[in-house]
Amino acid sequence: MNLLDLLVSSLYYATMQVFWSKNPGKNFLFQILLRIFGHCSWTHMLTQTTISCSCAIEDDGVIKEEESKVQEADDAVKMEKERQEVPIHEANEAVNDIAESTKRKRHLNVVFIGHVDAGKSTIGGQILFLSGQVDERTIQKYEKEAKDKARDSWYMAYIMDTNEEERTKGITVEVGRAHFETETTRFTILDAPGHKSYVPNMISGASQADIGVLVISARKGEFETGFEKGGQTREHVMLAKTLGVTKLIVVVNKMDDPTVNWSKERYDEIESKMIPFLKSSGYNVKKDVLFLPISGLHGTNLKVRVDKNVCSWWSGPSLFEVMDVIEGPVRDPDGPLRMPISDKFKDMGTVVMGKIESGSLREGVSLIIMPNRAHVKVTAIYIDDIENKVKYADPGENIRVRLSGIEEDDILPGFVLSCMSKPVAAVNEFCVQLRILELVENAIFTAGYKAILHIHSIVEECEIVDLLQQTDPKTMKPMKKKPLFVKSGAVVLCRIRVNNLICVEKFSDFPQLGRFSLRTEGKTVAVGKIIDLPSVA
Repeated sequence: MNLLDLLVSSLYYATMQVFWSKNPGKNFLFQILLRIFGHCSWTHMLTQTTISCSCAIEDDGVIKEEESKVQEADDAVKMEKERQEVPIHEANEAVNDIAESTKRKRHLNVVFIGHVDAGKSTIGGQILFLSGQVDERTIQKYEKEAKDKARDSWYMAYIMDTNEEERTKGITVEVGRAHFETETTRFTILDAPGHKSYVPNMISGASQADIGVLVISARKGEFETGFEKGGQTREHVMLAKTLGVTKLIVVVNKMDDPTVNWSKERYDEIESKMIPFLKSSGYNVKKDVLFLPISGLHGTNLKVRVDKNVCSWWSGPSLFEVMDVIEGPVRDPDGPLRMPISDKFKDMGTVVMGKIESGSLREGVSLIIMPNRAHVKVTAIYIDDIENKVKYADPGENIRVRLSGIEEDDILPGFVLSCMSKPVAAVNEFCVQLRILELVENAIFTAGYKAILHIHSIVEECEIVDLLQQTDPKTMKPMKKKPLFVKSGAVVLCRIRVNNLICVEKFSDFPQLGRFSLRTEGKTVAVGKIIDLPSVA
C-alpha cells in the first residue's frame, strides 16, 4: 500500500463511520461510486473497509442491509470484468449478422388459395414473369408445350406446376413454391392445390403463410361452383382463417372472359355474396380484406393498374401495389426459437425446410429437435433458394437449414427446431376449444370420435377422450350441464389424444403452434385452438 492509499482510506473510514451512523440508508450512493471506480486499487480497499464498518454498525442494531448491497456491488464489478473479457470478434460477428438482416427487404409468405381451375397457378406464373424471374425464352417453350397438349391457356401455369402429372391434368397437386421481389418486399409464393382431394397439401401451404390471396373465377358458373355448399372456396377460406392467415386479398380473376368482359355488375355480384361469408368466417372485411379485379392470363392489373380503356370503372390499386403495403404479422425476434419442419432432404448433410415462427436463427448455434430431443448444430442457413446463404435469419423467413449431428431418416415433417433453453412442448394429450362446422352424415361428436388432426406441419390421427364443457355460441358463456355429445355449430371444450408425441403449444403462447383443424372422410369437420397442456416434468 502506498502513502496515498493509506491517507485516503483513513480519511474515508473516519468520515463514513460518522455518516453511516446517522444515515445508514445512504450507503447506496457508495455503490454507484464503486461501479464507476471499481477498478481502482484504493477503491477496492475501501470496499473491504466498508464491509468491516457495516458489520460494526450492525452490532449496534442497524438493519442488516449494508452487507448485501456491498456484495451486489462486488458482483456487478465482477460481471463487468467478465463482460469485457468476451472476445471482441464474437461481438462483432453478432452485430454484423443483425446488420445483414436489417439490410434485407422485409419478407412475406403469400399463399394462393381458391377453388380448382380458378387460375391460381397461372397468376403465380404471371407474377414471376412480370417480376423478371422467368425470361421470354422460357415462356415461349411453355407456350409450345401447352399448345402440343391442346391446352393453350395453361402455359403460364407451367411455371408453377413443374411435374408432368400436374401439367397433364392441369391440376396442382403439391404446394408450388417460388420467390420474387418488389421495391420494398421479398415474397415467397405458396401455390396451394384447389382440388378437394389435395386439401391436406393446401393446409400444409397455408400453415406457412402470412397473408392469403383468394382467387375467384368470374366466369359464369365457375364462381357458383366454388362458392356453393361443398365448394373449395368456402373450405379454403375457413381453413386459411384457422391457420392464421388474417389478411386476405380477394382477386376476381378471368374478368377478360367473354362471359364477363370486365362487367362491373358481375364483379359487384361476387363481392356482395363473398362479404357476408367472409364475415361469418371471422374476417374483419373493412380492415383485413381487399377486393380487386384482374386477368391472370394476360397479367392485367397485376403489376400495372388496368387501363381505363379496358376497365373504365376501376380506379383502385394493382395487385403488386396492394402486396407492397399490406402489413404482415408481428413476431418476436428475441423469443424462444420455434421452427416447424415442413420437409427434409440430403445435400452435403441433412437439410430441413420450414418457417421461423418465433425467435431468430444464427449460423453455428446449437439447438434441439423435438420431440426426439436430438441435439444438432446449424452449419448453414439459406433463404429464398439454396444458393442464397446467410448467417442470420429473422422470424417469418421461410428457410433451409443444414444441420450436423442428425441423419435425415431421424426427422419427420412436424418435428420442431427449437432453442435448448426453452424447447417446445412434446405431448400426446391436450385440452382444446373446438367449433364444430359440419359433421359427416349420421356422425355423432362424442367421446371416442376419431378424426385427422392438422396442426402446423403435423398430420396425425386423433381421438376425442372427453367432452368437458359446452359453450353457448351466442353468448360464449359456459353451459352448466356437462355434454355427452354435441351437434354441428357447437362450441365445446374437450380433451384430445394422439398416438405419438407431437410438438404443440398453447394458442395464447404461440398461435401458429396452437391452432388446428379436424378432418374426416375428406371434409373439414371442426376447427379449434389448444388452451391447455399437461405439465411436463
